Amino acid sequence: MATWDDVRGHATALPGVAELPTFGGAASWKVKGKLFVWERPLRARDLADLGWSEQPGPVLGARVPDLGVKEALLAEEPDVYFTTPHFEGHASVLVHLDRIGPDELGELVTEAWFARAPVTLARTVPRGAD
Repeated sequence: MATWDDVRGHATALPGVAELPTFGGAASWKVKGKLFVWERPLRARDLADLGWSEQPGPVLGARVPDLGVKEALLAEEPDVYFTTPHFEGHASVLVHLDRIGPDELGELVTEAWFARAPVTLARTVPRGAD
């Protein structure tokens, strides 16, 4: 079971990362000003769209390289990854933080960072490193 401290540890281990609260006070991590992972409390509309009465646990938002990767994650691990209509057509997934393993979380955070980092900065980190 991953925690926000795990997200923080993976995110801040990467270069150029700043942790900043969102407008609503939730945690978010940006690389050179570009959001790549964030705490995503579900809104009333999200819950209604999902048919849930309440948020089942902590939810992480994460950028992915493209919509193909998003669709693959949603299909391969629907108990971990999900989306809402708000994110339709957007290269991001929502993650049940308490259902993702630490290694998979590290990979997800690192790939989200690569999806948003400037090319010159991304070249300084070997692929597969987290």
